[in-house]
Amino acid sequence: MPSSLPDSLDNWWCSTDTEYAFLGFSYEITACQSPSQLDADFADIRNNFNGRYVRLYGFCDNDDFYDDIVDAAWNNGLGVHALIWFGFDGGDEWETRRDSLINTLSTNPKAKFVTRGVQFGSEPLFDDVLSHDDLASQVYSAKAQLADVQIPVTVSELAYGYQERGGAQDVLDAIDYINIHMLPFFSTLATTGAEAWPLVENDMNWFIQNGNGKKMYFDENGWPSVTSSGVQPNSFLADASVNSEQQYYELLDSHCTDLKNAPGGGIGWFAHVYSDSQEPGYGVYDANGGQKFTSSPSPCAR
Repeated sequence: MPSSLPDSLDNWWCSTDTEYAFLGFSYEITACQSPSQLDADFADIRNNFNGRYVRLYGFCDNDDFYDDIVDAAWNNGLGVHALIWFGFDGGDEWETRRDSLINTLSTNPKAKFVTRGVQFGSEPLFDDVLSHDDLASQVYSAKAQLADVQIPVTVSELAYGYQERGGAQDVLDAIDYINIHMLPFFSTLATTGAEAWPLVENDMNWFIQNGNGKKMYFDENGWPSVTSSGVQPNSFLADASVNSEQQYYELLDSHCTDLKNAPGGGIGWFAHVYSDSQEPGYGVYDANGGQKFTSSPSPCAR
């Protein structure tokens, strides 16, 4: 990062044509990590994994928490995909989170230089939090409020979330880019991470066909190493193991050219999540801080 804030966002962000294959991690924030923990984790993502972004997941309602996120991202040369979290209980807390985030993005002078986009999520269509037309209206409203700081807006959602709402084309039309939940472990056809490409390709092609050429990211994207109360397969052949988790990410890496050649400048993906301490089974680190596996992205991914 420069020693002082730039005067404008002109030529600040790299072209989205350079944002394909591995980009970074989903990072769960319900623990309301301290500034020092954020700084340490973001430094690890940047320096040890060559990550470019963190995609926030969950929520922390502490005052000024997103300011801490901004500082940690700035200090470590990372961008952030911010999140307005709806949750799963049907409450209206998301409205306060929306207003708080938009206020920070509009007033913190560094925020627009690290915030690549804002997501409504997680899976508001699939969870029937809002009707698709109400969700589209929320997207348009947030876009208008963030126009001065030039931060785009999207929805973090499954392909099935759109499909069960008749395609929800009004939402696809409203969003600036497409954030896709890619969780093939839950398919009725799931077997192992190594064999998941047809499942990935099926959902990917649906968004290619219906997304009007917009930029795409696999944001909540991964394969679990263990099952839990909230992570149960829909196929008796689905293998939850460290080996399958590693194989899934290596599978995506092996299809880097397919991702690079997708519309909108290629598809970038996040690993969901950074640590099992944030969501059991999905982390690249286990709950004790040990790396569960190592792999090297292909030259295409770099």
